[in-house]
Amino acid sequence: MNKRTFIKLSSALMTAPLFTPLTGWANTDKLKNWAGNLEYSTQKLDQAKNLAQVQDIVKKYPKLKVLGTKHCFNNIADTKDQFISLVNAEEQMVLDEKNKTVTVNSGMKYGQLSPYLHQKGFALHNLASLPHISVAGACATATHGSGDKNGSLATAVSGMEIVTAAGDVMQLSRKKDGEKFNAAVVNLGALGVVTKVTLDIVPTFMMGQFVYENLPLNQLKDNFEKIESSGYSVSLFTNWQSNDITEVWVKQKIEDGKPLKAEKEFFGAKLATKNLHPIPELSAENCTEQMGVSGPWYERMPHFKMGFTPSSGVELQSEFFVPRKNAVDAIMAISKLGSQVGPHLLTSEIRTIAADNFWMSPCYKQDSVAIHFTWKQEWDAVSKLLPVIERELAPYNVRPHWGKLFSVSPDLLAKRYVKMEEFKELAQEMDPKGKFRNDFLNLNIFRVRKINRPFGE
Repeated sequence: MNKRTFIKLSSALMTAPLFTPLTGWANTDKLKNWAGNLEYSTQKLDQAKNLAQVQDIVKKYPKLKVLGTKHCFNNIADTKDQFISLVNAEEQMVLDEKNKTVTVNSGMKYGQLSPYLHQKGFALHNLASLPHISVAGACATATHGSGDKNGSLATAVSGMEIVTAAGDVMQLSRKKDGEKFNAAVVNLGALGVVTKVTLDIVPTFMMGQFVYENLPLNQLKDNFEKIESSGYSVSLFTNWQSNDITEVWVKQKIEDGKPLKAEKEFFGAKLATKNLHPIPELSAENCTEQMGVSGPWYERMPHFKMGFTPSSGVELQSEFFVPRKNAVDAIMAISKLGSQVGPHLLTSEIRTIAADNFWMSPCYKQDSVAIHFTWKQEWDAVSKLLPVIERELAPYNVRPHWGKLFSVSPDLLAKRYVKMEEFKELAQEMDPKGKFRNDFLNLNIFRVRKINRPFGE
């Protein structure tokens, strides 16, 4: 289904008296994730317009999962039973200028929220590569942007409204709920249906970005800290098949309206003379403006424009977090696998993320570096490479991105997430009958049974 048809159908749903069941969106369509590598296990989906409808839907079904913008590459959001979606709920943006927060409906996309905030004189501290993802979905999986001092998108959350398994409404806040709040923000969809999210905001700002080409790997090894601290946000792209980092994206704040200036050489890399795509073979038309051109924060922090199809679409993704102190060793370990991983890659990205306090976050209590892989849609090959990569990173207690492809065993996950047992206890308390559990949670969190999911089919 194309975007126009989707919007037309969604608009029609808004006029429904309560909630409208959607079966496969249309008779001829199958419900799939964004990349198309995963066909969901049911076509049953109810669209909720407001809080009352969410409560009604939650009470109606014994088993239920929330489906957001469908950008996860594994079955973390899948179910054989029933979906609920809040992506097209009534738009809510409540700005509290005094306390510097904004409260939004959970299904809102960052690309919808950001222009509104900028117009009102505010900004978010961080954004992901794609602005097309929903607020609640991004926070639930600890999705992140980049920056030495920037925590994941979830670190902006200061309050949440959740509909529990019983259909009751629970309010949680950073100020009042302490560790329960820290458990609930990165919730993996296990605790309930998040209906509203309150985010901390900062004064708006302008940014520019420069891209450098062919950074020698030995320069990265010797100067990693200086390179990563050279901008507000820095991303490194490589295919691991040469001794160079193919592209370095340096995003900088513009202070006092002064234009940015870039050196022609950056630790041996050369300043690009045109806009580039992270996948060098692709056109940069869909990418955010480069060459130091000034623009609002939300048009520079993401790599891709909201109004275009992000990245390449037909791909697989995996991502692995290691402690910041082990970054160089981990990068060098992966570089030795270049001849194995390179032929199956579109690109690989390296980013830094600041520590947070969320129990199920890969960055819990540790500054981290994420090594991301955007794969060709070759699941047979990728499924064999994931254990190889994870073995190389095992000495650093690697943690995978929850919404991407990995093969780390449930037993190892339990060892690497020191709060997992407490998280399970909270999930049992909030959802005693397992309404929101699915195969992914049963395997990776509750360790109930082994699931063999053909993600690549």
